[in-house]
Amino acid sequence: MCDSAGVPAEPTILHADLDSFYASVEQRDDPRLRGRPVIVGGGVVLAASYEAKAFGVRTAMGGRQAKQLCPEAIVVPPRMSAYSAASKAVFEVFHDTTPLVEPMSIDEAFLDVGGLRRIAGSPSEIAVGLRRAVRDQVGLPITVGVARTKFLAKVASAVAKPDGLLVVPVDAELAFLHPLPVQRLWGVGRVTAEKLRNRGIFTVGELAEVEERALVSMLGGASGRHLHALARNRDPRPVTVGRRRRSIGAQCALGRRRLSPAELDARLIVLVDRVCRRLRGANRVCRTVVLRLRFDDFSRGTRSHTLAAATNDTAVVLLALRRLLQGNARLIGEQGITLIGVTLSNLDHADAVQLELPFERRSPHDLDSVVDRVRDRYGRAAITRGVLLGVDQGLTVPLLPD
Repeated sequence: MCDSAGVPAEPTILHADLDSFYASVEQRDDPRLRGRPVIVGGGVVLAASYEAKAFGVRTAMGGRQAKQLCPEAIVVPPRMSAYSAASKAVFEVFHDTTPLVEPMSIDEAFLDVGGLRRIAGSPSEIAVGLRRAVRDQVGLPITVGVARTKFLAKVASAVAKPDGLLVVPVDAELAFLHPLPVQRLWGVGRVTAEKLRNRGIFTVGELAEVEERALVSMLGGASGRHLHALARNRDPRPVTVGRRRRSIGAQCALGRRRLSPAELDARLIVLVDRVCRRLRGANRVCRTVVLRLRFDDFSRGTRSHTLAAATNDTAVVLLALRRLLQGNARLIGEQGITLIGVTLSNLDHADAVQLELPFERRSPHDLDSVVDRVRDRYGRAAITRGVLLGVDQGLTVPLLPD
């Protein structure tokens, strides 16, 4: 239903987001944890229940710091298979609600319910039913934001947490959005928020009063235009079904201990093995590799390199990322490093790549294929590199299909 200008007369996009997903699954499966502060993960916090968050515990925080903030917290080891099963069950509820589901991660998605009024009720009634179905069928709390645009629906769900429902009427969109802090906008992190605060901009409404040209001058072209549009709730993106990932990545928290170059290289190898296997499993290739670093002062750095030819060859990707890492060795030595991440982007379907002449007698991809098949059949630990023997390779986090 739209008005004469083509604008929906009611909010029809739902953003459904499970609350403290890992911790909620643990509390669901162990009644002794319900109502208690729960931390999933020991060395690094993978998730925290809202009871633990009330003490300041946050995801990616070191386990020691988390326990200092919340001494009564119960620390439980992660159970990735349980989270994968719970995610699958929740998405079955999503797809039972509407065929227009756009997954964002294993615990959140956008749903378009604009054409369901006659068979399922108004969007707000559908949202109520969705929350009830997830609670009854999966046993988990979920927060839903309902709005005319994807951006505003996501903001609404964030405001409504935990275990809430918030509908933003079309005629009250800016009245809801403008009093919020600028950090609620997509793309406003710590650095951007500081730039805006230095110019006396604290709320979305104050940002909306700034001309686009001034924001571009302040923040750069893409970021300035992006925030100028969001501050006015201009977000024309529809809920998209079946869109493939634009990038594939993985990261590893390293803690505060200083790692030797060999230890850091081992962590990089683990990540590259993981993302290249996913790339081949999705029958895709990449052209650009990205190295992401987080330093001791929580500042971040990103380095990228575009390859001469698209590939899913582990050795080629690893060589490029090793060069990026080595190029930042001095900075890492001076500032320390607490997180390393790898992202493969500029993706294409493997069958779309022009074949190269086989100058080598053996295809360089043969080893990757054999290793993949062994791990698929016998598990990730069945075969590994010698340099990784005795190295903690971390957890394999459940992900959406690539």
